[in-house]
Amino acid sequence: MHKRFLSVVMLIVVILVAAGCGSNNTTNPATNSEPKSNAAAENTSSETASGPIVLKDSKGEVKLDKPAQKVVVLEWTFTEDVIALGVQPVGNADNENYKLYVTSEAPLDASVTDVGTRDEPNLETIAALKPDLIIANAPSNEAIYDQLKSIAPTLIFSLYPPEGQGDQYTLMEDTFKTIAAALGKTAEGDKVLADLDAHYADAKTKLAAAGKEGLNYVLTQAYSYQNAATMRLFTDNSLAVQTLDRIGLKNDWKPDNFESYGFSTSTVEALPAVQDTNLLYIVQKDDDIFTKTLKDNSVWNGLTFVKEKRTYALDSATWVFGGPISSKVIVDEVVKTLTK
Repeated sequence: MHKRFLSVVMLIVVILVAAGCGSNNTTNPATNSEPKSNAAAENTSSETASGPIVLKDSKGEVKLDKPAQKVVVLEWTFTEDVIALGVQPVGNADNENYKLYVTSEAPLDASVTDVGTRDEPNLETIAALKPDLIIANAPSNEAIYDQLKSIAPTLIFSLYPPEGQGDQYTLMEDTFKTIAAALGKTAEGDKVLADLDAHYADAKTKLAAAGKEGLNYVLTQAYSYQNAATMRLFTDNSLAVQTLDRIGLKNDWKPDNFESYGFSTSTVEALPAVQDTNLLYIVQKDDDIFTKTLKDNSVWNGLTFVKEKRTYALDSATWVFGGPISSKVIVDEVVKTLTK
């Protein structure tokens, strides 16, 4: 009886601590993943940054004996999260393309070991690094999940919540908080998000001063595919649109069906339906479909926002599938482009 009483007391203590410290739960083209939900972290040792930590990911609960110091990351968004917390991973998937596509404001140190591709990382290379935490992506790394766990505790997250289970921005925040807890960097993570909110407020002020407050827009990432002009038109559940919502801009692209990755893939034929808005676009310098492929296209040239010169090019390096740093960069680029 005495032992049972103590067990009940200990259970109540754990529940109370977890309730005080846990984050709110919400339910890639970057990786071409299918969505899976994950929740924010619950730190059952709030009095010390060095004690055991219980975290929640797409699979359930992961326990760390202490905050991780040597981390291998298999998805760029989570690499950006780690760097935003002031930590460089010991290993990262596909360093070369990370440096090419992900914002330069989240730089990867030259000392970070490349562990192979995001979909097919080299398990021997990962094991040789002796990590105390691996951060993986669902479902890209599902097939090797058990092998990863045999090397080190593994957190696995999705980037794309299913329909009716939140949006990519909320999921990004929850994942970021979980990673912060795993690294013993909860305070640093809270500051990153607080600074980002302050950045949004400043951006809204700048837009208002320029007469662009509450601007309506459609955002596209455009490119050539099989010699055809192709456009990703971003939807309300995407990280990019949710980011721009936070500075008061209003997305006009409303597809008929839910888009799990946060964009519709379409052509110039979709644009007449939104021609009265403003077009924000991202293209690569060597593949600018608007000045090349569509230059003499009658549909393109007949659009109201083209004739009224309400098309705005964002920097080609603008990364729309990242974490808090990428959201800051998206805002900075949009504000700079709209107010110049």
